[in-house]
Amino acid sequence: MDISFRNPLFVFLIKALLLYLAWTAFYELWLHPNKEIELLVVSNISWIANGIIELLGFELIVPEVLYKYEKTVGIDGTHGLFVSDSCSGITLMALFTGFIIAYPGKLLRKLIFIPIGIFTIHIINILRIVGLCIVLKHSPESFDFNHHYTFTLVVYAYIFLLWVIWTNKYASNPQRVL
Repeated sequence: MDISFRNPLFVFLIKALLLYLAWTAFYELWLHPNKEIELLVVSNISWIANGIIELLGFELIVPEVLYKYEKTVGIDGTHGLFVSDSCSGITLMALFTGFIIAYPGKLLRKLIFIPIGIFTIHIINILRIVGLCIVLKHSPESFDFNHHYTFTLVVYAYIFLLWVIWTNKYASNPQRVL
């Protein structure tokens, strides 16, 4: 393996490492302690998920609970879900963004692909929350498994699919992946 500054893999790994360190510092020192962005994203997830649940014909949990705890999503007859900051998807969006930035490609394509990817990751995350609410209503005994494995796998597989699309279609000198 050629370990030089001209090796594209080496350049990608260095960029990815530097972006990861920058993101971690930014997140730990400002974004997470500040909480405003996470609260905004989680509130948006909760609000849209509750709307989808109603569109699907389910009754929501007691409205007083929803208004008192804006991070709560749920179907009547369940205790609902508390959407924590770690469920916001912000870290996954940053991981996706870091990969696209680090991987070779034209800036304009990156400026188009990154927001589309972030938006669709957010939508997938909302659908994950809706799915977990339905699981909690109809199969509460399988909630923990689905929360920790099934839906997590779906979200990560989607992000991987976005990466594959980027590397195969939009990156400079695309290297066929899959």
